[in-house]
Amino acid sequence: MLDTHILIRWFSDPKKLSRNQSRVLEQAVKRSEPIAISDVTLLEMAVLLSEGSHRINSSIDDLFADLQDHPLFRILPVTYEIAAEVASMGPSLRDPADRAIVATARMHRLVLVTSDQRIIESKLVTTVE
Repeated sequence: MLDTHILIRWFSDPKKLSRNQSRVLEQAVKRSEPIAISDVTLLEMAVLLSEGSHRINSSIDDLFADLQDHPLFRILPVTYEIAAEVASMGPSLRDPADRAIVATARMHRLVLVTSDQRIIESKLVTTVE
């Protein structure tokens, strides 16, 4: 599963990904394995890209269409179970989006590809740094 900034980097500047992150993504593509994304990531991307804090070579509409049409990407919705998991995680993560993304990874038993030190240090989910 991809954290928001990893997905943005992958589309905008893949050289900013770590070796481990690049390796995991390349292997998933090579094996045609699904790549999970929380629906909260779509909201975060919309905000970040509309603020101009990240540059991508296409519009947000084109990017979302690419994600929706690409057979490898799986958008995972926030469910009641994921919301309950957010509530049970304790105070180690304050950002609601991070909490939802981590809870989604936990509930689906997925490894989270992230560079977010707060998520990594929380040890709430297995990560690829």
